[in-house]
Amino acid sequence: MSYETELRNKNRGYMQLIVWQKAVELFELVWAIAFTEKKIDLKLRSQIADAAQSVSANISEGYGRRSLNEYIQFLYYALGSLVETMTRAIGLKETRQIAEARFHDVDVLHYEVENRLLRLIAKLEQKRGDEKWIDRIAEDPEEYVVTPSLQHSITPALRTHA
Repeated sequence: MSYETELRNKNRGYMQLIVWQKAVELFELVWAIAFTEKKIDLKLRSQIADAAQSVSANISEGYGRRSLNEYIQFLYYALGSLVETMTRAIGLKETRQIAEARFHDVDVLHYEVENRLLRLIAKLEQKRGDEKWIDRIAEDPEEYVVTPSLQHSITPALRTHA
């Protein structure tokens, strides 16, 4: 599944990361479960959805920091949110607020995201250790030349009082 928008630049490169895409899928799955299962406590719905959403959010925020050290730090935050998501899912299963089959769906996708994230962190940690990281991405700037169409506002102008 592609989550890219029509407008692209190098700061939106995280959208091409499979781990980010899978993290968004995990959030979608958790959201669907949390807000369709009638048994789930209202507070727990919000907590598990927030934890799942934080995974992709931290991956993208770290990417946007454009510093290897900060990027890795935010990937660790994403990993922490991923662990929280699984802990909450286990709790919901154990208290019979979600069915075993629904938990299994979360577990399988969670496992994939977790392993992809661990591999990304390991690769970046290795690059940091080898000092082979360049703090900027060499890209063809022409690839991102997009002139968005501007629309005139229908909002009336504010009047100033003299």
